Amino acid sequence: MTGDIQILLVEDDPAITSSLKAFLGEEGYEVDCADTQILALTLIKNNHYNMVLLDVSLREGNGFAVCAEIKEKIDSSVPVIFLTASGDEGSVVEGLDIGADDYIAKPFRPRELLSRIRRCLRNSGGASHNVVTLARVTVNLDSCRVSKDGTDIELSALEYRILLMFINNRGILMSRTKLLDEIWDIAGDYVNDNTLTVYIKRLREKIEDDPANPQIIKTVRGLGYRVD
Repeated sequence: MTGDIQILLVEDDPAITSSLKAFLGEEGYEVDCADTQILALTLIKNNHYNMVLLDVSLREGNGFAVCAEIKEKIDSSVPVIFLTASGDEGSVVEGLDIGADDYIAKPFRPRELLSRIRRCLRNSGGASHNVVTLARVTVNLDSCRVSKDGTDIELSALEYRILLMFINNRGILMSRTKLLDEIWDIAGDYVNDNTLTVYIKRLREKIEDDPANPQIIKTVRGLGYRVD
């Protein structure tokens, strides 16, 4: 089952991009494409990918810089495979030294690449569905870790539980009454309406770019809240 595996292909050759996206799509993978360093990093920061396929030489920027940013600042657990015409030892060593998980030189056989993708996903647990992305915020449901652009966000137990409720009901309007019915504070006492308002405010201050104009936890006036 690969239908929920998200792959980002960073490649500036349109012919390679088109054929590789079609091939991986036939294998059941969901593939997004970027042809510049800036676009690649923008997509990575705003989406969760199980795998990044990365060309070293890009029209704007380079793959080494993208890999370093992923591994050092965004999510070091995301496997990266370099796709490049640079088969020299120096490029291979540099790519692996900055955290790449594998390296395959062009021209390559699609089935060989597929085998390497599957191996990296097995090694990384990349088929897991326990990581959720909300704009620039990543929530690892296994470790209960919340981060924004790779930097950890410290949430209280109740803030995390509220966020988890929104994640579990994504796209569904959550009335204040429903939230109050289902959320209890860590001491086991009922959370009143004023307390809920305070916790929503604190949560927004930690995860939103502009808490006064929230784009993650949206207010549906007179009805409640919704996370899309």
